[in-house]
Amino acid sequence: MMQNFEGNKVPQVDFKLHENNQWVATNSAELFDNKTVVVFSLPGAFTPTCSSTHLPRYEELAPAFKANGVDSILCVSVNDGFVMESWGKDQGLKAVRPIADGNGTFTEGMGMLVDKSAIGFGKRSWRYSMLVKNGVVSKMFIEPDVEGDPFLVSDADTMLKHIAPDAKKPEQVALFTKDGCPFCATAKEELKAAGVSYFEMPLADNVRQRLLSAVAGKSTSPQMFVNGALVGDGAAISQWIKARA
Repeated sequence: MMQNFEGNKVPQVDFKLHENNQWVATNSAELFDNKTVVVFSLPGAFTPTCSSTHLPRYEELAPAFKANGVDSILCVSVNDGFVMESWGKDQGLKAVRPIADGNGTFTEGMGMLVDKSAIGFGKRSWRYSMLVKNGVVSKMFIEPDVEGDPFLVSDADTMLKHIAPDAKKPEQVALFTKDGCPFCATAKEELKAAGVSYFEMPLADNVRQRLLSAVAGKSTSPQMFVNGALVGDGAAISQWIKARA
């Protein structure tokens, strides 16, 4: 079993980060003292689950965390500063701060350093998350000690539910568009003006009609989905924006 650090202070270590193309020195005191901080730690930058699910969801839910008293969200990994900076840029991070624990000092102090030499990773962090208040671990969610790379409890939704069970989460908005489509451009302008964050999926001509007909029952662009439900075309998007105002 991994060590549960609840009720204890986080390890006091120095970090060498690389941010905005320059070295930045920080430490545990600067990151945690007099703050409420959410930390999630994972095996490595650019790895599949970390890149596709773990990190993006914390970034997506950052406004909800902030609205419920969290001052910062830190992603810790046993990678060097250059790697963590590049990963943050690749992920388009604005809210989550990548923390390079290059020597594994913080991770070892948390009792979470594991040997992944069998897959060529060397020493890495076990996957976990924690809520830290004024430097003291208030809550930890540690993945079960089983084979592989379990991802069951350290996710952003579980942490947010612990902090604020009734927290309002951002809507999941997907917009299917066509390059050069004026109706798509209008829809995007309206969504931006309304402050709606959305994921855009431009579709090539050779797949657009078949794909939209299959998922939306229509072949015209744009088509928008919210939380898995079809909203519809440009006119429907305008009505949806008015209804939520």
